[in-house]
Amino acid sequence: MTAHWGGLHVLADDDPRWPHDPVDQALAACAGGAAVVQLRAKLATDRVALAWGEAIRAATRRAGALFCVNDRIDLALACGADGVHLGQEDVPPARIPPDWRARIAIGRSTHAPEEVARACQEAVDYVAFGPVFETRSKEQPFGARGLEALALAVARAAPRPVVAIGGIDASRVAQVRAAGAAGFAVISAVAGAASPEAAVRELAHAWASG
Repeated sequence: MTAHWGGLHVLADDDPRWPHDPVDQALAACAGGAAVVQLRAKLATDRVALAWGEAIRAATRRAGALFCVNDRIDLALACGADGVHLGQEDVPPARIPPDWRARIAIGRSTHAPEEVARACQEAVDYVAFGPVFETRSKEQPFGARGLEALALAVARAAPRPVVAIGGIDASRVAQVRAAGAAGFAVISAVAGAASPEAAVRELAHAWASG
């Protein structure tokens, strides 16, 4: 896959604490200028997740944004997504059938130098690294990695683009970009905002200004 995975990634998340559902988050992301929208459906049934995915696929096509699905290669293919984002506990990229692989890009979550190194040996299109800063968006056993670790991940992953994640808001975008990240991903900065579209516009502007 040759799509560019840089810029702002908005994760449309189905955690019930957010005031907006994943489709509304995705519509705001598209209206606000996000480069990538990722559906993160950890709680929904497959039927509901598929309906969300189809709605988000239509919205991203209209907006000219890329669409990615978290964890689920089957759901990503069913929705016609551009990519699937795989965590360390998900199906290894090497186990994805070649005919499926030809249809979809693969992103890989990493949290440590050794995971970045392993990702570089896999057939992945971009590498996510984090959490760069402290975050409460999702439970995880990892502390903040920091900007120096992000810069090292960027150097190690090259030429694959690195997407930074974890505790990033508009005030930190310039630092993330200066560390060499090709893009950055957010959850709570949009999902928890009073106006998700305004939040996306602010984040996209901060990235473009960096």
